[in-house]
Amino acid sequence: VQLQAYGGGLVQAGGSLRLSCAASGCSFSNYAMGWFRQAPGKEREFVAAINWSRNTYYADSVKGRFTISRDNAKNTVYLQMNSLRPEDTAVYYCAARTSMTLAMTVTGYNYWGQGTLVTVSS
Repeated sequence: VQLQAYGGGLVQAGGSLRLSCAASGCSFSNYAMGWFRQAPGKEREFVAAINWSRNTYYADSVKGRFTISRDNAKNTVYLQMNSLRPEDTAVYYCAARTSMTLAMTVTGYNYWGQGTLVTVSS
């Protein structure tokens, strides 16, 4: 399974970005997918997750601002990020879980992408 995340960049506070993660080598529609992030000097933390039936779950810090979605025909999961804040600055990772259920922990995922950097300036 390979995951390729892209779409990061530099944005001003209050702006928006959409991250994408393309999966290959797996039956994508059977996998739950997640987004995590890691800021400098901090542990990797959960951001959002979506399962095969498009049930979603979000970290409290991004609820109402971020939206996770998936397109099974394109083997891609997205993270739409609105109202970005400087504290959202981090490397964002997508992850795949060989289960149809949601998970919110790093250890709950089996495969990881390489990460894409999001920088929010104040």
